[in-house]
Amino acid sequence: MKNKNTTIDDLAVMVQKGCNGVDKRFDMVDKRFDRIESILIKKQNERIDYLEKRLHRLEDALAMK
Repeated sequence: MKNKNTTIDDLAVMVQKGCNGVDKRFDMVDKRFDRIESILIKKQNERIDYLEKRLHRLEDALAMK
C-alpha cells in the first residue's frame, strides 16, 4: 500500500461526511422524542380532564347541601 498525503480539502470532506451521518441520527432521535412527548402530553391532558370532571361533580354535590 503506498503512502498517500491527505490534503486539508480531503480531510474537510471526510469530516463533513462524518457530520452528515451524525445529523441524520440526531434527526431520528428528535422524531422519537417528539412522538414520546406527544404521548405524554395526551395522557396528561386526559388526566386533567378526568380530574376536572371529578371536581365539578364534587362542586355540584356540595352546592346541593
